[in-house]
Amino acid sequence: MTPGSAGQSLSVTLCRDPRQFAALEGPWNRLVRGCPTATPFQSHAWLHSWWLSYGKDGRLRLVLVRRGEELVGAAALMLVHRPMPLLVPLGGAITDWFDVLVAAEHADQVVPALARGLHRAARGAVVDLREVRPGALVEQLYKYWPGTGARLTDSTCMELPALPFDELVKRMPASGAQRVRAKLRKTDAVGIEEHEVTEQEVPRAVRTLLRLHEKQWRGRGVTPEHLRPRFAEHLTRATRRMVRAGEGRLTEFRLDGKVVASNVTLLSAGLSGGYLYGADPELRARKVDVATLLLRHEAGKALADGRPVVSFLRGNEPYKNHWRPETVVNQRFLLATTALAPLLRLHESQVTGRERAVDALREALPAARDWRARLGELRVR
Repeated sequence: MTPGSAGQSLSVTLCRDPRQFAALEGPWNRLVRGCPTATPFQSHAWLHSWWLSYGKDGRLRLVLVRRGEELVGAAALMLVHRPMPLLVPLGGAITDWFDVLVAAEHADQVVPALARGLHRAARGAVVDLREVRPGALVEQLYKYWPGTGARLTDSTCMELPALPFDELVKRMPASGAQRVRAKLRKTDAVGIEEHEVTEQEVPRAVRTLLRLHEKQWRGRGVTPEHLRPRFAEHLTRATRRMVRAGEGRLTEFRLDGKVVASNVTLLSAGLSGGYLYGADPELRARKVDVATLLLRHEAGKALADGRPVVSFLRGNEPYKNHWRPETVVNQRFLLATTALAPLLRLHESQVTGRERAVDALREALPAARDWRARLGELRVR
């Protein structure tokens, strides 16, 4: 037990039971709403759905902090054994950001308690926290960590302020802005209609989205995981729950009654992020710029909802750079007990070595990633 505010003590427990995780939906959602830095990927809908599709028996590790009966802190992790014993975030590679959850009004007491609870849970493993957004609470946890640690860089994200679309266009060079306006005039002339999908429509709409996504990327290196049944199951389940809770939105774009594009957007108080979209390649023949169409829609929604940021999430694809977005680099935190310091340093050297090798390969063979993705697509098919 740890002293808390107003005479109530904090209790820190380790949950390994998936049934208890399922039962935490209400308290977890209240904690998310009380945590200003939470992203959509910390919602119970996303994490629990991911566990149902990707989790393995005996691996769940939830560090929970309570003040009396109230859940005021949580870290959602799982144990893996390769390349060594590691505690890693729930959500895996299909999740763009990780953070711990802490109730804002109790942060001064909860963050140190969470650090101590995680330290106890990590007696036999290195904690590897990937994709931590700058300003996340993990930064505070790192300061209180009683063992050894390392701080590395991770994926690049790009984001824009939520402004009227005309203001976003003005951020571009004059020639680019002129092209965007011309493309939008052609798009509007086609007569595409928007439809916001209801909770009941989500299963059908996700099937359509994934079909369009596969068709859009066919032969160009689709992410293999996006073709797997477990991903479809997770995306359907999570999106349905997030639409119900106002944590997500699925929008269809229809032409003559037919769905020609679809987009899943994940929402938090601080941002909206376009997670996955699909578009019929035939739209190119109709002179429809899908990326611009989606951005105009998302920027307008974010502005109307009072969300300050429109995020492109991970990746620095060229089409994103046209809008002169802000580049935000995620962080990676490695933590371990003092006794496991040599294991942490070994893991750190392996991580940095792989990153240097990947960077060198990209510089020498710019098409290498595309070929790897295409091979993965063929294996899935």
